Amino acid sequence: MKTLPLSRAVALSLATALALAAPAAVRAEPLPTTWNLSPLFATPADWESARKALLADLPKLTALKGSLGKSAKSLRTGLDAISAANLRFERLRVYASMTQSTDNRDAANQQRSNLAGQLDGEYHSAIAWLEPEIQSLGEAKVAAFLKAEPGLKKHAEHLRNSLRQARHTLSAETEGALAALGPVRSATGDVRTLLFNADTKWPELTVDGKAERLDSTKYGLLRQHPDRAVRKQVFDAFFGAIGQYENTYGVTLGNVVQDDTTMAKLRHYPSAVAMSLGAEEIPEAVYRTLVAEAHKGLPTLHRYFKLRQKMLGLPDLHYYDIYPALVTQNKAYSLDDAAALTLAATKPLGEDYQALLKTTLKAGTMHAMPAPGKSGGAYQDGVYGAPPFVFLNHQGEFESVSTFAHEWGHAMHTAIANRAQPYETAGYSLFIAEIASTANEVLLSQYMQGQAATKEEKLYQLGYALERLRGTFFRQAMFGEFELNTHDAAAKGEALNGKRMTELYCQLLKDYHGDAAGVMKIDPAYCQEWAFIPHFYRPFYVYQYATSITAALHFAEDILAAKPGARDNYLKLLASGGSVAPYQALKNAGLDMATPAPYQAVIHRMDAIMDEMEKLLAAR
Repeated sequence: MKTLPLSRAVALSLATALALAAPAAVRAEPLPTTWNLSPLFATPADWESARKALLADLPKLTALKGSLGKSAKSLRTGLDAISAANLRFERLRVYASMTQSTDNRDAANQQRSNLAGQLDGEYHSAIAWLEPEIQSLGEAKVAAFLKAEPGLKKHAEHLRNSLRQARHTLSAETEGALAALGPVRSATGDVRTLLFNADTKWPELTVDGKAERLDSTKYGLLRQHPDRAVRKQVFDAFFGAIGQYENTYGVTLGNVVQDDTTMAKLRHYPSAVAMSLGAEEIPEAVYRTLVAEAHKGLPTLHRYFKLRQKMLGLPDLHYYDIYPALVTQNKAYSLDDAAALTLAATKPLGEDYQALLKTTLKAGTMHAMPAPGKSGGAYQDGVYGAPPFVFLNHQGEFESVSTFAHEWGHAMHTAIANRAQPYETAGYSLFIAEIASTANEVLLSQYMQGQAATKEEKLYQLGYALERLRGTFFRQAMFGEFELNTHDAAAKGEALNGKRMTELYCQLLKDYHGDAAGVMKIDPAYCQEWAFIPHFYRPFYVYQYATSITAALHFAEDILAAKPGARDNYLKLLASGGSVAPYQALKNAGLDMATPAPYQAVIHRMDAIMDEMEKLLAAR
């Protein structure tokens, strides 16, 4: 849920926004809006030199084959060399990816990204022998080497995980061939990125007397417009533009699903979802329980839709009615406002967290404002030894503030893990990755509710919190179910073209939004939305947003309630990086994501918010 378009908004000064105790360090000077990539490479020419140098060193990595089992020292020497090469590769990959996302139209950016993709294949092909060779050593020999060589301690989790996956690892020759084919296997995702961000001719609309180019970033803003006719026009035009490429998007996503399904068979997994979750020791029960509990909670979701219809004063409800704010808030937020609010909201995380956040904000590693050719959305990426990088498309509404807090939650997770762990265990699982970001959103929401000066401001913030739960729990669970359905269809040998994708997605839209029960009408034209979701090209990723908001609510509510040990417990989880398997790390922190209780708590939270909103509405 978002605020009114900026043309109708009144700027909120930072002084007004933070009588809220804005840190002086952030207020002293405006935050830079374009990033400085020199912590990675000073110039594109330096990147190219580093790429060629790594390519030249690949034979040295290949030459390590057969040496790991000679002694504990040789195992350490080999793993240290590969760790150093991994870090070099990551610096190259991240730089290429980030430069392209700032302007997908730029030919040099495209070429650099293509070269990084080629390097990916060659690099992983050169070290494809590694896991089979570790597994050939056996548990007893690895344990003896770990005991004999203290320098292997930082590699212990890698070694344990490698041995665990022995039955799913193919021969060194086959692993090498698959790694070499990596750029080909990922090409369909690259096609989707360029089609969507560079080649699509987005429609032009006139909104409030102003010409608007309806790309994905502008769609995200205009779909919240208070005028229902404008919202319908935006949805019709945006999904009409996407729909003309239904066949192409169907081929690209279908290839991703088929590749995933084939790889699961090759690696001796019963299904693609089992392969994805098994790689990180996450029980499939986590995924299945999430989907089951989301379906059980649909009456609460439908209650929210009915409340939305009532508050907006609509005779019926359509899919384009989801995004306008339930209560309008005529405020605009600068990037500095977003930083100050994030700092104020995360104060319960302690002085050390605040100090690290202030330092990281000033590192100049954020690309913040929309631009032609720039990828939509937001992300954080990082390389060990460098500050985390944050990519935004700041629009000035409260949604942008929430996105700022979210992405800087990722950045702080990266910074905390990098500070606490060696390179080998600093990288954290995707299953953990969205917790810190979503916890920041929860803290921001609770902070803003506490700052509300009027009943209308309180209703706005409660409505925003409700919409975040809808969008992050139910919507992502629906996305996760779509992925299950497409992969199940592929496993059964069904053809997956664009039309079939649309059919599968449309049925889920109707189920989740109560179309048959008359809760919300789903227009078939909007069932093309699956093609709008880039996360589907990273299979079985999106469900982790739903599990993460579940975990984030658990931790944030304990911290805000000053539950003894809650803050230290949470920060310890972030600092653990990848040193503990993710599902077990959460269990160690007191949360079992394979049980129904955490998801039921999210649904109960939604009901509690609606109870509070209805009381406020009754007292209006």
